[in-house]
Amino acid sequence: FMAVGAYAGALFWKATQGMPVWLSVVLGLLAAGAAASLFGIAIGIPALRLKGDYLAIITLGFSEIIRIAIINLAPITGGTPGLLNIPKHANFTVVFVCVVVVCTLIHTLMHSRHGRAILSIRENEIAADSCGIDLTHYKVTTFAVSAFFAGVAGALYAGVQGSIFPKAFDFMASINILVMVVLGGMGSMLGSVIAASVLTAL
Repeated sequence: FMAVGAYAGALFWKATQGMPVWLSVVLGLLAAGAAASLFGIAIGIPALRLKGDYLAIITLGFSEIIRIAIINLAPITGGTPGLLNIPKHANFTVVFVCVVVVCTLIHTLMHSRHGRAILSIRENEIAADSCGIDLTHYKVTTFAVSAFFAGVAGALYAGVQGSIFPKAFDFMASINILVMVVLGGMGSMLGSVIAASVLTAL
């Protein structure tokens, strides 16, 4: 999803270089998030019928499919040599503001009625289902929202680097993000932020 967002944001910024920078940044991030979210819904509806290891395997398989598709769509994505000369619309300030906004949105969501439903599914699916919570609806919604934020992160990555390559979104990239979440503590937003910062610095 980060790869989809990175390429969607980069292509948008390359196509709108005459636009005011602030508007281009906002629209590019939204376009990247929307593109990743659509992919999230497309993979989420069939994949979320599975659980545990099987869900992880199909998600990793999807990430490889996306990477290969990026390589094969060379006229659009630049293929293996990469997509170059991307306008550097993202800097520390832009990324920091985005992190604050995203963390605020997630915090607000998780303390809402919908957030409590999502947490109840995480804790015990059978109990949540017996209380009348629509498991499929909330799972797909959560998948789509997560994909949206991953897409925004991808666009920010492209905007900082100025060039992106399919190799940057390989299997190890997924493992790195997984390690950040596990080290930070599953379900702990502050822990994930600290773990991501420490691992990146290291």
